[in-house]
Amino acid sequence: MTELLSVDIQRIMEMIPHRYPFLLIDKVIDIAPGESATGIKNVTMNEPQFTGHFPQQPIMPGVLIIESMAQTAAILVVQTLGEGAEGKLVYFMSIDSARFRKPVTPGDVMHIQVVKKQSRGPVWKFESQVKVDGQVVAEATIAAMIRDN
Repeated sequence: MTELLSVDIQRIMEMIPHRYPFLLIDKVIDIAPGESATGIKNVTMNEPQFTGHFPQQPIMPGVLIIESMAQTAAILVVQTLGEGAEGKLVYFMSIDSARFRKPVTPGDVMHIQVVKKQSRGPVWKFESQVKVDGQVVAEATIAAMIRDN
């Protein structure tokens, strides 16, 4: 049985170049290198997007939910490829079949699961699903390419 790994926020910042306010995962758990990972995002009212989306009824923008999927996938890629991949950029190539099932609001904890579907050279493809309280709130198929900065 493979031991599942996890990384905290400090390690995430060593692995990918994103920073506040665009670092959209707080930790990554259950990493099975080359296979899958689960990111955790604690959604809080003090995040800058909520001043305008929407002031009277704050809702996490769908594009930021998709970005949290990509960041979780990037951690999986770096963990799989090793230290030589740390700090490299992971660029979106495609987002397919994106669906948003339920709004995500402050106080929610997003569990972002990514599962590798394929990788060919620097191109990786993932199925991703986001759950809050065990209920699917978003899903998408994403493809990305890892590149030197």
